Amino acid sequence: MPPIIKLDNITKTFLVDGSPFNALDGVSLEVEKGEIFGIIGLSGAGKSTLVRCINLLETPTSGTVEVNGQQLTSLSTKALRLARRKISMIFQGFHLLMQRSCLQNVCFPLELEGVPAREARERALKLLRTVGLEDKANAYPAQLSGGQKQRVALARALATEPDVLLCDEATSALDPTTTASILALLKELNRTLGVTVVIITHQMSVIEEVCSRVAILDGGKVAEAGAVEDIFRNPRTDAARRLVYPAGIPEVHTLRGSKVIRVSFDGGTAYQPLIASLAIDCGVKANILGADTRNIDGRAFGTMLLGLPDDPNLQAKALQYLRAQPNITVEEVQDHHA
Repeated sequence: MPPIIKLDNITKTFLVDGSPFNALDGVSLEVEKGEIFGIIGLSGAGKSTLVRCINLLETPTSGTVEVNGQQLTSLSTKALRLARRKISMIFQGFHLLMQRSCLQNVCFPLELEGVPAREARERALKLLRTVGLEDKANAYPAQLSGGQKQRVALARALATEPDVLLCDEATSALDPTTTASILALLKELNRTLGVTVVIITHQMSVIEEVCSRVAILDGGKVAEAGAVEDIFRNPRTDAARRLVYPAGIPEVHTLRGSKVIRVSFDGGTAYQPLIASLAIDCGVKANILGADTRNIDGRAFGTMLLGLPDDPNLQAKALQYLRAQPNITVEEVQDHHA
């Protein structure tokens, strides 16, 4: 099946103080139909410019944008307007119409399409029910919390029954609990409606929570792209490592003579009590010297540094036990700086 979004060698150049600046520099990406795809980068990486190029709110300086089999960069103004109906977008700042009720906000894009008022109202009420805000139909944005405003914005974005939903830092203004509820809603909508979701964020926690694949932007270029678990397991570039290990890979100092091992989790269950099992099954009490693991969709990825007892027999027993576990690899750390 061809990708629903295909970006080929996208460049976007702005003039800054009279000098050209490449916000995007040769970006090529493909997003599969029905997936939740993440685009992440630090501030200034070019991610918001990139997402605006997908629906041509920003016209690329060069390169092509293909969505739903249509090359948007070659469409007429009228054809582009029609194509954009299947590409919706939500923002960090919600962008709701403050003088309209929640119901009227959701009806607004349907009014622009000429949908009859009664049909538009019925569809809008159904969407408010879908996002859990049917009881807020007659409330105004000023009466809502941030999470409720984003749910209204999400209902409005879905009103035209889009194939693609672009989320530009849509959870950045929300607290962690509300962020979790919005991400859960996005997952549910992706599952039930089949809408393809592209999430732009600077938060790796958002990526690991909902995305199947991710592209890491750095200086307007794709530094790394692939399955989320692969990036977490083995970030190959400095840009990826900065995001996976925002505090840096910790240096671990151990006592003279102790053995340090690095245990890598490659997608096994996140609920496996590995250290407890090592103590119970083998009688080996290991010290956790450092850890950076993630629970991604119920599976564990990342690494853990363990200090083993000085007894060579216990060390050998621990290594044999750990190496026999599924989805786990073990290596000895030679240096006392891990």
